[in-house]
Amino acid sequence: MRQLIFCFLFISATLPASGQDGDFPFGNVTYRELGMKNYPKDTSAIAVVLNEFGQAYFDNDNEYNLMFEYHVRIKIFKKEALDYANLEIPLMKSGSSSEILRSIQASSFTFDNGSMRETKADTKSVFTEELSKRWQLKKIAIPNVREGSVIEFKYTIESPFSYNFRPWEFQSEIPKMRSEYWAVIPANYLYNITLKGFLPLTTNTSKIERNCYMTSDCSKFIYGMKDIPAFVEEEYMTAKSNFLSAINFELAEYRYFDGRVDKKTKEWSDAELELKRYDDFGQQLKKVDTKVKEDVERLVAGEMDPLAKTKKIFYHIAQNFQWNGRFGMFTDLGVKKAYEGKIGNVADLNFMLIGALDVAGIAVDPVILSTRDNGVPIDLHPVISDFNYVIARAVVNGKQYLLDATDPFHPFGLVPERCLNGKGRVLGDKESYWIDLTAADKARRISSSTLQLKEDGLMAGTIQITYTGYEAVKQRKAIHKYTDQKEYISNFTRNLDGIEVSKFDIQNFTEVEKPLVLKLDISLQAYDAEAAENFLLNPFMVHREKENPFKSNERLYPVDFGSPREITSILNLEFPDKYELVNKPEKIALSLPNSGGRFLLDAQILGNKLTLNNTLSINRTVFSSQEYPYLKELYSRIIQSQNEDLIFKKKL
Repeated sequence: MRQLIFCFLFISATLPASGQDGDFPFGNVTYRELGMKNYPKDTSAIAVVLNEFGQAYFDNDNEYNLMFEYHVRIKIFKKEALDYANLEIPLMKSGSSSEILRSIQASSFTFDNGSMRETKADTKSVFTEELSKRWQLKKIAIPNVREGSVIEFKYTIESPFSYNFRPWEFQSEIPKMRSEYWAVIPANYLYNITLKGFLPLTTNTSKIERNCYMTSDCSKFIYGMKDIPAFVEEEYMTAKSNFLSAINFELAEYRYFDGRVDKKTKEWSDAELELKRYDDFGQQLKKVDTKVKEDVERLVAGEMDPLAKTKKIFYHIAQNFQWNGRFGMFTDLGVKKAYEGKIGNVADLNFMLIGALDVAGIAVDPVILSTRDNGVPIDLHPVISDFNYVIARAVVNGKQYLLDATDPFHPFGLVPERCLNGKGRVLGDKESYWIDLTAADKARRISSSTLQLKEDGLMAGTIQITYTGYEAVKQRKAIHKYTDQKEYISNFTRNLDGIEVSKFDIQNFTEVEKPLVLKLDISLQAYDAEAAENFLLNPFMVHREKENPFKSNERLYPVDFGSPREITSILNLEFPDKYELVNKPEKIALSLPNSGGRFLLDAQILGNKLTLNNTLSINRTVFSSQEYPYLKELYSRIIQSQNEDLIFKKKL
């Protein structure tokens, strides 16, 4: 991913509203736009942005001095795009301060008896939804919108939060013909301006505006793109915010007119001190409740092995306290209340774990991170708002263990896959530092089938599937969702063509450090014995790859599997002597570049017995866009090989 950071420092005051020469006239929809049947550069698009303009600037004439104007015109092609007419404008709040929607204008344009008809939204009927203590949503619906309509809306927001200079996303789920953003920065503000994504700017200019406010100079930045493709999400990617082409702004420094300087971008040492003072972070690590201490001391009494102690405490919290589903590196309830109620958010439970391990004398520190859906945090300097999660890092007998007590199905040392997102920041007592967030184990699945094909056409035998690592976590969660194991097995075999299960056994469901083992006694009517001179049989009856997860011709962003994986399938098949196998599967050995992985398939026939082995190994978790074609081709070959039926023919 291309990510450039620029710093700009200017030397004067604030700026009134900028000119409108970059904007386009509201309502000036053409018959050509209204008559568009599709977007030629992406005929599958459900809609296209015809024009988009935004600008942000400071205006001291108002109590709220950071202004943001947004204007867009969208052509609707398909009914799936009608939701674009339901406008939702988020506004930030903090204490008694809040952003304000100062003005809004919205219309739809449609054909009515051959003429263009404009239908205006009632902008007095804006609905407000309170999302949280920090956010509210302004909602308004544009009327008379259908397939073929053009919609247009424009609004202005005033904000007291100068540190929250509006970012701009050039790319979205639908293509855009033009998108332009003007950022007018006051001279006494220093912002880090970050260009993210892979698409090049078609406009990138800056200029000084002399005497733009009283006697001060100001700087105007103009960024633009044209013919912007839609952003397509594919399998195995982290948050799309990591890859969308966008401009972000982060306030680094403010200079007062008396010469004082207020640095907004802090060093990690400053951020650590702040976090340690927060009641819902650092203070929670110090206030270990008496009840927690008593329970921990009783739990590990007489246990001399530090690793055994650590595991006992981890499983005590992971299996007896409930996660309420909320993320956060700050507590909701606090450790004491969460311990009493046996429920809490991520920070409640993991601070509880850290405190309990500390009582037992285990070296432990918090690790703050950003989950895979939240984006990659900036690592040049601390931006606390980038982080949304906290786990524990314990060091036992010289070995590091990353621990998360939110999920009882994860074994000790295996954090949820949502946490595997680049790096996390360890906040130690004396220093903080980055660590790699890597999987402690592979996602591994081994299927072994021993089957006998009889002369009456019935095939019967056993299938054993062994899951370890993240595959075991996934299956344990799947089993847990059902009323009982029988219901799970019934759903599991629903997509196995014609297979009937006469007996099953699930082993180690509650023993999460052991492999999860599924044993099935199965039968299948493979062919009509009376009529069949020959018949077809697909040997991949369980977990067959049916669809390539990589569909695009090219991919600009990396493929991120999260964890290494290994999938093995073994078939031992005995078939009747009166039939012969016409097409022995060809041996396949494919490797990805840079030891990224491989696919192996091998078949051996001895008399009337077939042994078929195939293994897919993904050894690395991240593959560059240049390696994408190799991955796509690898999966194409896997699907092709697994879709080839065995052909049995009656001997002459």
